[in-house]
Amino acid sequence: MMDLEVGEGGDKGPEMDVEAGGAENSKMKGNGSLSSKDRIFRADKIDLKNLDIQLEKHLSRVWSREIESKRPKEEWEIDMAKLDLRYIVAHGAYGTVYRGTYDSQDVAVKVLDWGEDGVATTAETAALRASFRQEVAVWQKLDHPNVTKFIGASMGLSDLKIPRTNSSVEDQNSLPSRACCVVVEYIPCGTLKQLLYKNRCKKLAYKVVIQLALDLSRGLSYLHSKRIVHRDVKAENMLLDLNWNLKIADFGVARVEALNPSDMTGETGTLGYMAPEVLDGKPYNRRCDVYSFGICLWEIYCCDMPYPDLSFADVSSAVVRQNLRPSIPKCCPSVLANIMRKCWDGNPNKRPEMQEVVTMLEAIDTRKGRGMIPDDGSVNCFCFSPSR
Repeated sequence: MMDLEVGEGGDKGPEMDVEAGGAENSKMKGNGSLSSKDRIFRADKIDLKNLDIQLEKHLSRVWSREIESKRPKEEWEIDMAKLDLRYIVAHGAYGTVYRGTYDSQDVAVKVLDWGEDGVATTAETAALRASFRQEVAVWQKLDHPNVTKFIGASMGLSDLKIPRTNSSVEDQNSLPSRACCVVVEYIPCGTLKQLLYKNRCKKLAYKVVIQLALDLSRGLSYLHSKRIVHRDVKAENMLLDLNWNLKIADFGVARVEALNPSDMTGETGTLGYMAPEVLDGKPYNRRCDVYSFGICLWEIYCCDMPYPDLSFADVSSAVVRQNLRPSIPKCCPSVLANIMRKCWDGNPNKRPEMQEVVTMLEAIDTRKGRGMIPDDGSVNCFCFSPSR
């Protein structure tokens, strides 16, 4: 270890002179440059904190790779050599979604973004990995035409390069070594939310409204039959294929329904779709999805957003304490309006099961009702009330 001594006034001590002399002799004998062993470093200029961070990152990568190499492979784990990411599709609270290919099949790849190695604490990393395993555990066993098909997942992506911008050119920086991904079928026509926004002026035909509602209700009924509560039912989490068949996606906060309702509490979901009991921090069960479906049904019919003029705090308070719900247009068929009201009832025990909702929707004769505009494209009835 090098001994550096500096005298008062910045004068070099005797040992510094020796090193300096050695360095000078080396310079005279060589080609004019100092060899690495002859360089002099000032201890007060060494960034020890940064060195610690770099060391932690290195050890983290080594540790992760050793753990992954020793861990037995899960049945759902994919061959990373067959996965190619192309560009970013969307960012979400629980990860980033990319479009890519897996074994020549178009796929969507959701990557859990855990930040740089060495930054997240051990507890944070453990919680994120547990959340990921939970999502995979929920998704891998599902098989229904109205649920996005699970293809596989990976618990480690240390060798995967990903694009950071919306382009096909790969970024040269790798993901953190402990990042994970889940791979599902690629649904080409975007989200239900995007469809509703595109039709915010002309609205959807009544037949289309009922078909979308049936797809969503059948998918949720299937999940509930497997004791799975989605907990984030909203138009943004519903995808559409080329034939406008709706598929439920994003199981990042889904979980198996607890036998004891008191075991499921906390504000989980998206404000505006969250049931009063969830907003109020009370125990809840699958009926919270039924409430969210009621809000989605209103959105599908109206092609509008609930509570556009209210703040998050106002919505939360009014839904719980004042029984605030979206204003149903007068032109909405009574049979559909009744389903909305039943689904978003303030008392979860009074809400129907999703299979009951499916039955009610299947009984609707679309020839006897209409959407926000008639199927022939004539002038719409302007029956929205701006007040909420």
